Amino acid sequence: MTVYRWEPRRDYEIASKKLRRLFNDVEGAVTNGLQNGIHVELGTFVPRVDISESKENVLVRAELPGMKAEDVKITLSDSTLTLRGEKKRSEETKTEVFHRIERSHGEFVRQFALPDNLNEDAVEANFADGVLEVKIPKREPEKPREREIPIKS
Repeated sequence: MTVYRWEPRRDYEIASKKLRRLFNDVEGAVTNGLQNGIHVELGTFVPRVDISESKENVLVRAELPGMKAEDVKITLSDSTLTLRGEKKRSEETKTEVFHRIERSHGEFVRQFALPDNLNEDAVEANFADGVLEVKIPKREPEKPREREIPIKS
């Protein structure tokens, strides 16, 4: 008979790792079905977006693989940037039998609240290699006005 040393810490770590993996799988399934708190059908297209800020501007990059610039509409109003578009499904033939369909498609709308100090009249947008880049310059900070106020006596 082989004697094994009981190590409760190791058993705890193994169980903890398995539970973490289980919850991450469940969380991924749930968050894939939610977009800004609104339920979306799994398999619909939701572009991934990075938003960064420097001293001069705010930069928004969105991954839009397989799309063209004319498939996307960008609006900026009251410091809210809206990306709207549709990723069309590729043409399929009736003779094909699919074993797996993982590529998503469909209409999308993404909205982002941006800082108030942006120059909305000087926005630039570029689309290359499936990446949309929206560059919004910042306004010059307003200088505090100082004036002398006369005192009545």
